Amino acid sequence: MENDKQIKEVVKNKYAEIAIVNNNSGCCGTNSKVIDYSIMQDDYSEIDGYLKEADMGLGCGVPTEFAGIKRGDTVVDLGCGAGNDIFVAHPYAGEDGKLIGIDFTQEMLDKANKNKAMLNADNVEFKLGEIENLPLDENFVDVILSNCVLNLVPDKEKAFAEINRVLKKGGHFCVSDIVIKGELPEKLKQSAEMYAGCVAGAIQQDDYLNIIKQAGFDSIEIKRTKVIELPDEILTDYLTADEIVTFKENNIGIFSITVVGYKN
Repeated sequence: MENDKQIKEVVKNKYAEIAIVNNNSGCCGTNSKVIDYSIMQDDYSEIDGYLKEADMGLGCGVPTEFAGIKRGDTVVDLGCGAGNDIFVAHPYAGEDGKLIGIDFTQEMLDKANKNKAMLNADNVEFKLGEIENLPLDENFVDVILSNCVLNLVPDKEKAFAEINRVLKKGGHFCVSDIVIKGELPEKLKQSAEMYAGCVAGAIQQDDYLNIIKQAGFDSIEIKRTKVIELPDEILTDYLTADEIVTFKENNIGIFSITVVGYKN
C-alpha cells in the first residue's frame, strides 16, 4: 500500500463487493479468489435482536456483550456494515434510546436501511461517514461500538481522537478488534485481501492500547481475548513453505480483543 488513501479505497471496494455479491458469506476476495474470514467471527444467532440479513460474518467479537448499554443511551456503531451490532444493541437501549450506525461504504448502508425497514426501528439511523471525521457533534454519544473495523483505519490516532470528541464526559467505548504480537511477514502486510480481512492493518497490542491511552481514555480494560489462527490454505497464498514454518515457530500471535475505555 503506497498511502492511506489507497488502503481506504481497497477496503471500501472489498466491502462494497461483499455487500453486493457475497451476501452473508463472511468472506472477502475478488471474482477469481475468495478468502473465508469466518474463523474470526462469533455466533450471534442466539442473541436478542439478531437479524440474519444484517450479519455479514465480518466481525471478530461481540462488543455489545461488554458495552454496558443502558436504556435511553445514544449508541453509535463505527463501521456498522449491514447493521448487525446496531440491531443487537437495540434491545439494550430500548425505544427511548438512539442508535446510529456509521459506514463509509454506501452499499453496506443500503443493506442496513433495508434491514431497518424490516424491523420498523424508528430510533435507528444509518449515516455515511469516515471514522477519522465522524458526522457527529461533540459530547453527543453515551456508548460507541465497533467490531473488527478500527484496525482497518490507517490513522488510528485520529480515529480514537474522534471517538473521544463525540463521547459525552463519562461515556465509553467497547470495541472488538484485531491486534498482533510479534511481526507479521511483509507479504501478509502488503496484501489487499488481508487488509480487507482485518489482519494486515493490525498493530501490536501494546501500541493499540497506548493509542487509546494517549487519546485521553481511562479505565482501559481488555474484556476478552481470542486467538486467531490463519489456516495454511490462506498462508500458502502469501508465504513459502519455509516462511510458514518460521511464522509458526516464532509464535507470532494474531488476536481478537474486546476492549473498553472511558472518557475523562
